[in-house]
Amino acid sequence: MKSDNAEKTVAWLQSSPSLSELRDAYPEEWETVQQQLVELFGRGNPEELVSYQKRISHQAMVSAKKSGSVPIREMVRCQLTRAVIKQHCVSIASGVESGKVRFNLLNGLVAQNLLFSNELERKPVSLFWFRLIWPLIWQKRYLMPLVQPKGIYCFYSRQLIEELSRMIGRRCCLEIAAGDGTLSRFLQEQGVQVTATDDYSWEHSVSYPEWVVKKDARNALSYYMPEIVICSWPPASNGFERQVFRTRTVQLYILITSRHQYAAGNWDAYREQQLFAMEENSSLSRLVLPPEIDAVVYLFTRKSAVE
Repeated sequence: MKSDNAEKTVAWLQSSPSLSELRDAYPEEWETVQQQLVELFGRGNPEELVSYQKRISHQAMVSAKKSGSVPIREMVRCQLTRAVIKQHCVSIASGVESGKVRFNLLNGLVAQNLLFSNELERKPVSLFWFRLIWPLIWQKRYLMPLVQPKGIYCFYSRQLIEELSRMIGRRCCLEIAAGDGTLSRFLQEQGVQVTATDDYSWEHSVSYPEWVVKKDARNALSYYMPEIVICSWPPASNGFERQVFRTRTVQLYILITSRHQYAAGNWDAYREQQLFAMEENSSLSRLVLPPEIDAVVYLFTRKSAVE
């Protein structure tokens, strides 16, 4: 029975329960995490948030090795930490510390027509119209907190898609952690041979189209053996990006992410890998929208291909 209960708990945790659900189910862990994070937020040092996330993740791994079983309490603390930091980022981005974030009717209609083709289906954004209209939306800080729960972390300008298409050319391309496949869809419309893959771990909030292949990043990389890999907003401290650098066929890794290391990406993997030269492409970074999210595009080029 204990084993069955543990399996049910792990399955529940993997379904990404809300912060309030986690708090209610594990009040002691919530108290511990809350005390620690209140101090970290008060000091206002993002690097400390990164270190804290790494530390509790490491503790979970150590506990798992020692006990030989799933460390439920440590898993809960990891998820509580991620949920609280995410909520903190939302409040900073929107300026709303409590209650629901909402667009008024006018701002909502303008944002809808500017960024979406239908409901929450994104479209390649015209930079001309964006630069003309975006300054007129006075509730712009509300946008990302409203769409992030649906797995939307940025918007792609038409010019960005065109530049990426030229860069990829006719080479075999794989998108990992593709979510609803928006980026791959835009690239495919430009004639790029790209396969979108995702592990479907966000089924509770993301609508996956059938053509997004259900494969986790590691399996997708070993199965497709691509020349180019692209990823947009990979989860913070994820475990799969290291495999990109270990895949022998990969010549170029295109990463669209946040400048804030605690918000997205496996920065330890970027620093520790030795086979790829990492550089920011500032012209591409400026084409990721909206500018308030501090997006950055990094290119990892295999050194043997550069030398």
